[in-house]
Order: sequence, then C-alpha cells, then structure tokens
Amino acid sequence: MRRALASFALVSLILALSAASAGASTVPTREEYKAKADPICETNVKANERILAGVRTQVQKDKLKPAAAKFAKAATALKGTRRQLLALPQPSADSERLGNWFEYMQEEIDLFNQVAKHLRAEEKSKAVRMVGALTQTGTRANAEVLGFNFDHCRFEPSKFT
Repeated sequence: MRRALASFALVSLILALSAASAGASTVPTREEYKAKADPICETNVKANERILAGVRTQVQKDKLKPAAAKFAKAATALKGTRRQLLALPQPSADSERLGNWFEYMQEEIDLFNQVAKHLRAEEKSKAVRMVGALTQTGTRANAEVLGFNFDHCRFEPSKFT
C-alpha cells in the first residue's frame, strides 16, 4: 500500500511539474512579445504611410473631406492592429503596462475618428485640436511600453499630420 501511495505521489508530482513547465512556456518574455508584436506594428506603420500620405497638405488646402476619409481609414487600420496585438500572449509581468497601452491605443482610434468627423463637418480648428490630443495620447502610449524597445510599435503622428 505504501509503495502504491509513493508511486501515485511521484506520478502526481511529475504531472504537476510538467503542467507547470508547459504553462510557463506559453507565457512569453518581453523579448518574445516584441518579436511577435513588432511585425504587426510594422504592417500598420506602412499602411499609415500609404493611407495618410499627403493628408497635411490636404488639410492646409482645405480639402477636408478627402483628409477625413484618410483619418477614418487610419482609425480602421489601427483598430485591426490593436485586435491582432490583443490576441498575442502577453508577458504576465507586463499585463498592467500592456493593458494601459491598449487603452491608449483605443483612445487613439477614437481620436482618429473624431478628427475625421470634424474634417467631414469642415470644422478644421476642432480637427487640429484633436490632432494635438492624438499626439499627446501617443506620447503617453509610447511611455507605457518604453521598456519593450519596440522598433515599430511606437506612435509617431508627426510623421503624418
């Protein structure tokens, strides 16, 4: 009976250790997360370069409706990027930091849409204020993930607006 209990305890311990190590392998390190996130962000950066090309000039020349369409498309692209990033396994030690980053990202999506709305309504000064808020939100978002040393997951609206 003792031998059976000892064998059962040993098998249980081995199963518990293997389950723990299997669970630990699914939680990525910060570097592993960066390696998976950066290509997703790179795709978004390239899309924004294409989508927002010439938007500053359009706004300066009061071609507000075409500029609005570009901001709306940029919001849609960022929304898709956010969804892909949320699907990635995250380092558990950074869950709060990444949660804040995703909240800022949602705020950026909302601000892109607000800029588009104001441009459609030909409210240029309101749109410009929203771009300022977008820049500030991007700065806060970047600060949240500074430790990841992302190559592409940094928000840089000055490149486009």
